[in-house]
Amino acid sequence: MDMEKQEDKEKQKQKGTALGGALFDLFRNVSSLVEGELQGTNNLLELIEKMNLRTADEYNNFGDIAAGLCVFVEQLKMKNESFHEYIQQIDEIDQQVTELEAVISMLDKYSYTLESKVHSIYGDLRPK
Repeated sequence: MDMEKQEDKEKQKQKGTALGGALFDLFRNVSSLVEGELQGTNNLLELIEKMNLRTADEYNNFGDIAAGLCVFVEQLKMKNESFHEYIQQIDEIDQQVTELEAVISMLDKYSYTLESKVHSIYGDLRPK
């Protein structure tokens, strides 16, 4: 009987060793799986960090562009204000030209009337 017990113990030991090896392999494989998942997550986080840095750089560039545009708009406003004086002068000249055209029209009518009166009084005095 001792022999049988010893054989049973040997078999159980072998089974235990086989089971232990299988469990060790299982834990090693699960560990590799978890490590792979964590590495994948870490890679994604690094990618997101790089994308965030790139986006921050782009927004900084947009800020620089916006600041430049603000300066440009201010310069345009100043130039526009300096043109107001010239626009006012042009409007005044236009008004004066309109008044001058009215005077010329009146003078043209007057000279036509005067010429008609002279012709009616003196007739045609052209040498023949």
